Amino acid sequence: MNPVGKGFLYEIKKNRILYLMCVPALIILIMFSYIPFAGVWMAFTDFNVVDGIFGSKFVGLDNFKYFFSANSMGWKVTYNTLYINFFSLILGIIIPVSIAIFINEIRHKAYKKIAQSMMFFPYFISWVVVGAILYGIFSTDVGVANQILKFFGADPISWYSEPKYWKWIIILSSVWKWSGYSSIIYMAAMANFDASLYEAAKVDGASKLQQILHLTVPMLKPTIIVLSLLSIGRIFYGDFGMIYGIVGNNPVLVDEVTVIDTYVYQSMRTLGFSYSTAIGLFQSLMGLILITAANQSAKKINDGEGLF
Repeated sequence: MNPVGKGFLYEIKKNRILYLMCVPALIILIMFSYIPFAGVWMAFTDFNVVDGIFGSKFVGLDNFKYFFSANSMGWKVTYNTLYINFFSLILGIIIPVSIAIFINEIRHKAYKKIAQSMMFFPYFISWVVVGAILYGIFSTDVGVANQILKFFGADPISWYSEPKYWKWIIILSSVWKWSGYSSIIYMAAMANFDASLYEAAKVDGASKLQQILHLTVPMLKPTIIVLSLLSIGRIFYGDFGMIYGIVGNNPVLVDEVTVIDTYVYQSMRTLGFSYSTAIGLFQSLMGLILITAANQSAKKINDGEGLF
């Protein structure tokens, strides 16, 4: 605590080395996060390079109105984005937590390390490689999926001509890629659990399943809530690299799996920067509203603890 009568300047002088260490990060934050805020004005204009951001014609909410008009794919791409991200979020909690618990219960150290490495490996694979792997699974002639269907006497499916399957293919691919990484975070949290609680539970006759349900999962709740809140904040953002890496420019599938980010990329050349900026602002505002509401709900669930 600062002495009586000593304020902000005293704090700066006393901890000047620490504050100096923060200066580079603050400069980067201001340059790349705060100065670009001025560009948000572009969303309310008909931007052209000659007149610049603040000299272009002001059009109000016209760009937003067009995004949700009948002539635009606004509602469709918003639905696709929310659908893919929502189920990726739900499965992205259940599966990593399950993996972390199972690996944590392994007592053979060598096998445990191998299992951890195998689960973590997909995190380092690019979406282009994942797309190639999926092509090997779902290609019509030599794909593994059709070979399995033929083995059981079922008719092969032309997967790349059937849009209805691809939302879930993308969701499961995303969960597969990120589950190993997320499970490491949960395992790190479990490493700090009080072992005496489990010993007491054993003495009381609790089975392994009961220990997991009544000790491990409740103690993981704060970590689960924090990671869930971070994911909710980006639920209106689609993974551009994932969609293009898996689907590419396939005209049959593109409408079914186009998310907001890929739609912006596709429409930027024809509809301009103002329209793209408006969509980006829409994503940011909706993300802020959702994460604020989710954070308030999390505080009620998690005894007053949330992100902020």
